[in-house]
Amino acid sequence: MADAFEYPAARGADQVDDYFGTAVADPYRWMEELDSAEVKQWVEAENALTQQFLAEVPRRAAIHTRLMELVNYERFGAPQREGGRLFYTHNSGLQNQAVLYWQEGEGGERHVLLDPNGLAADGTVSLEDYAPSEDGKLLAYALAEAGSDVRRIRVRVVETGEDLADTVEWVKFSMIGWARDGSGFYYSSFGPPASDAERAETLKRVASFHKLYFHRLGTLQAKDSVVYERPDDPEMLVLGGATRDGRYLVLRGGKGHTNTLALQDLASPDAGIIQIAPVADAFYSRIGNIGERLWLMTNKDAPRGRVVEIDLSQPESAADQARWKTVLPESEHSLESVELVNGLLVLSYLVDAKSRVEARTLDGEFLREVALPGIGVARMGDSKPEDTDLFYVFTNYTTPATIYRLDLTTFESTVWKPLTLRFDPAAYATRQIFATSKDGTRVPLFVTARKGIALDGANPALLYGYGGFSVSLGPAYSSARMAWLELGGIYAEAILRGGGEYGETWHDAGTKTRKQNVFDDFIACAELLIAEGYTSPAKLAINGGSNGGLLVAAVAQQRPELFGAAVPQVGVLDMLRFDRFTIGYAWKPEYGSPSENEDEFRALYRYSPLHNVRRGVRYPPMLVTTADHDDRVFPAHSFKFTAAMQAAAGPDSAPVLIRIETRAGHGAGMPLSKQMEGTADIYGFLAKALAIA
Repeated sequence: MADAFEYPAARGADQVDDYFGTAVADPYRWMEELDSAEVKQWVEAENALTQQFLAEVPRRAAIHTRLMELVNYERFGAPQREGGRLFYTHNSGLQNQAVLYWQEGEGGERHVLLDPNGLAADGTVSLEDYAPSEDGKLLAYALAEAGSDVRRIRVRVVETGEDLADTVEWVKFSMIGWARDGSGFYYSSFGPPASDAERAETLKRVASFHKLYFHRLGTLQAKDSVVYERPDDPEMLVLGGATRDGRYLVLRGGKGHTNTLALQDLASPDAGIIQIAPVADAFYSRIGNIGERLWLMTNKDAPRGRVVEIDLSQPESAADQARWKTVLPESEHSLESVELVNGLLVLSYLVDAKSRVEARTLDGEFLREVALPGIGVARMGDSKPEDTDLFYVFTNYTTPATIYRLDLTTFESTVWKPLTLRFDPAAYATRQIFATSKDGTRVPLFVTARKGIALDGANPALLYGYGGFSVSLGPAYSSARMAWLELGGIYAEAILRGGGEYGETWHDAGTKTRKQNVFDDFIACAELLIAEGYTSPAKLAINGGSNGGLLVAAVAQQRPELFGAAVPQVGVLDMLRFDRFTIGYAWKPEYGSPSENEDEFRALYRYSPLHNVRRGVRYPPMLVTTADHDDRVFPAHSFKFTAAMQAAAGPDSAPVLIRIETRAGHGAGMPLSKQMEGTADIYGFLAKALAIA
């Protein structure tokens, strides 16, 4: 790519901060004022430059056409049963947003319950969560606008499709948990903005003092009661909801990847809180209860997870872990989820990032392994202890997410809704290979390509990674990735430290001062792809979003000669100020604190993409993406990084472009049309950068 670029002007200011005696310049601090005329002018100019570049890519239009063809198939969400009714989402193919349906029983006629596509002309209002009441007569649902993390909850009468007057606004990082009698629901919120000025800063302001509320139907939100809060800790995120039997209210306080856990006996609300895990020193997740028997999944003293049973008949000793009964000790594999259903425990493990599902008794006795449709990832759907079956979603790189019904008496799986595909999955194959990281760690890598592809180093390859927040990657289908494979590309997905694929030890090895391990793992995967002949540096692109955007930007800076292109999306790129916006403080357990701990500051400063831009280095062609309504990773991360990269570019430098989506957020709820336009732009950029014929 030899194009010469005249980038939009971005002035540099004399802003210098002191971190533990180190002076750090921040010349683009002014870009944090998103609504300023100067920032808006810069954004418009950058978008114009990027679109001018993409308009000159001959294959871009054909890529978009094929993307729309590949995504044009029916897609279903796993159904949920309440009151004898089934509730599920369905997209007919090209709808911007999936539609919510309900039906009576398995064979009933389906009815539209909520169609978000009619709520905004551009499709940017999305259904982000929903919860039917236990009798199936009411539906509480949460809508988001323009991809924001802020939700508005309404309540709809299922039979008539009419909404009640109830409206709950400014809901954020929340569940919807109905009271068993249907009198109202629990939700979490930071509360409404205190002023018009605060309202205008919702994309930027730090949100603190999360609270759990109860909304009683027929009342105004102003009357909602605070059920649980942590005034001693402004950074604690609180969630809650009633158990399936309605006996207990579950109270969870999240702190990074650890949490507290407590119960309140709703039959005796004056009896006080039953502490289960009063200190956020590990992960504690309620599986379910039968009467006063409570099953819990935790990684306390078991990095890959274990199952315990707690006797609630003696609530005063429920937090005494010495009295917890270990139902299932830690395995050699990472325990992903557990369902309490039909008098059984149905457990899902990850074995080298692939699912294994097994059934056990409530006391942990092994019954059988559940046969899955193939090698891939299975995600369990919502279930109740009295159900005799459960739904799960199965997928891999060439199998779209398919809903299966697992009969828990025969343990046979059947497809709930068959799919019609617009490609031949038999033409492609996935291999799992293993790279060796800098410190000798074995790093899994999934490689998918057309069968019979020549390993001559000439193939364009796209390497994807995340490596953080204990998020587990693994075989999963994407129409966009299939379009890449049809372009003759190889798709590779790296299973990096920082993720949850091998439990907490694996996650912890990629956090705070150990974050460089994640970058080393990714680099090792890239080197393996090249060494094995899958691709070559000039043909290798890297991609990741959010924490993965940080990964891509940092690795492109550390090993620029290794890659032919880089696409960091909605990335965390200013590692010295990430905790000063929206929910960024919640990431300190992952990244460390740049202002409170000197060792962590020095580690962050060493790899922070914004602070490691160097003049005279030939970086690979780069397309940065973000969105103007991203209230999770503040858009200024991408703005400042792009401005710094462009300022460092010389006449022979590869292009550094930024694509800023409008009326969109961190990614959730983005209408299909915007998703496909964005993907077509990324692939168009890669087609030119990697010289794809």
